[in-house]
Amino acid sequence: MLRVLLYYVVPLALTIFAFIDCLNTPEDEAKHLPKVAWVFIILLFPIVGSIAWLAAGKDRRPPANGRTPSEWHRNQRLEYVAPDDNPAFLQSLAEENKKDEDLLKNWEADLRRREEELRRKENGEEPKSS
Repeated sequence: MLRVLLYYVVPLALTIFAFIDCLNTPEDEAKHLPKVAWVFIILLFPIVGSIAWLAAGKDRRPPANGRTPSEWHRNQRLEYVAPDDNPAFLQSLAEENKKDEDLLKNWEADLRRREEELRRKENGEEPKSS
């Protein structure tokens, strides 16, 4: 049982921890190599890559200005608004509605014209040329 823990579980946990830590680290805090390279090293060489990442891959000093790893994500987040409160969305609905109404009016006019032509044909009258 101890052998399974030592040979499989600990290296897997170490690799998963290093992989998630690398993904959550901002790009400017990755040292020596780009973050993408570190991800490939961790995935291709699980034990050695994980230890290398934990030892030399990340700037372990406290971030300047009290910055946290999720600050970039907070600054990049858009302000989400419900669709019924979003003026741009409501405007786009109004424009689509106007297009649909115009299309429907054109179809109705075409239908009336065709019905009139059929009535004239059935009554033996000459069709009007448009």
